[in-house]
Amino acid sequence: MGKGKVKHVFLIAAFMIVLLSVSVVQLAVELREDRQPQLAELFRQLPTKENLRIFENDLEKNCRLASKLRPSVQYVQFQVLRETGDKALMGRAGWFFYKPAVQYLTEPLPADSQYSPADVLSSIISFRDQLARRGIRLLVVPAPNKASIYPEMLTRRAERLEQPVNPKTIEIISGLRDSGVEIVDLFNVFAEARDGLSPGDNTKYYLSQDSHWSPDGMRLAAQAVAGRIFDLEWAEKGKVRYRLKSTTIERYGDVLKMMRVPQIESMFEPETLNCAQVVNADTGQLYQADPDSEVLVIGDSFLRIYSRDEPGAGGFIEHLACELGFPLTSIVNDGGASTLVRQELSRKPALLRNKKMVVWEFVERDIRFGMEGWQHVPLPPAP
Repeated sequence: MGKGKVKHVFLIAAFMIVLLSVSVVQLAVELREDRQPQLAELFRQLPTKENLRIFENDLEKNCRLASKLRPSVQYVQFQVLRETGDKALMGRAGWFFYKPAVQYLTEPLPADSQYSPADVLSSIISFRDQLARRGIRLLVVPAPNKASIYPEMLTRRAERLEQPVNPKTIEIISGLRDSGVEIVDLFNVFAEARDGLSPGDNTKYYLSQDSHWSPDGMRLAAQAVAGRIFDLEWAEKGKVRYRLKSTTIERYGDVLKMMRVPQIESMFEPETLNCAQVVNADTGQLYQADPDSEVLVIGDSFLRIYSRDEPGAGGFIEHLACELGFPLTSIVNDGGASTLVRQELSRKPALLRNKKMVVWEFVERDIRFGMEGWQHVPLPPAP
């Protein structure tokens, strides 16, 4: 038996011992505390898919030994097998990717999938039409997955990729355009920006440890959206003067933190980011939103990063306001840009008062994995 096979047999045996010991220790703890063993729940209800999922989640939450052993076991798996858990994927040169985003790009739809590109199109078009009846315009801004912009950092095989990473996304963008929905195509914006970099320019438009865009990528997106608004003549340059205040932060990426293993996190250095906060040039105060603004921005964590996170007042919304020359108002829901932000807007129609435009950002992966899917959300009748 070769050394490689011996190594794998040893690892399998070690994991089996750990799995068995966890069950035995948990049972002993429950009996000692005079509690009903959780294993008994398996025999009290039908073994349906939903019941088994609930049992698995409860077991994961309540098992004390497993919670203590899990980080160490995952650390060993990472060291030996480069296993990164169910939410992360390790790419090249220290880059990490959010696994659901990569699954959207690379995996075919399962036969029983409830997702349909037609649902995405009809929901967006319905929202556009409801806003139009109120005299409000809609600008849609899909934020690309990191792997759509940097596929070569996920795998070497993508270095000479000539086709779009996910044709379904391009089809949806084309379908929206054919239906008269105004789009900002950030896929082309980032591709042209990367092609325009001079040799040796290390500008990154996405973070290596994170699922989101970098400060440079965020500013590029904000400039593209503002430019599109001006080209459409949907707004004129405002009179509020803003200036940028440079600041530097250190940040561990969200994908790295999703692994929930401090030992792995400690193997990497935090990313040093050069950010720019938006400041009112006349008052010296950091940017402040205006609920009475004529523009409402809705979206997900791509709007939250650098804005509600460190350094604050330095995210997409603030930089879009800086480009437009007037403050905005917003609805931000992490992971909920497909439906949840529209549901909040339906519950709070006063947010649409005096509005002339809605800018709707959602990350590309939400086309398939958005929270609550792509529901039709009726807005209350216009006053």
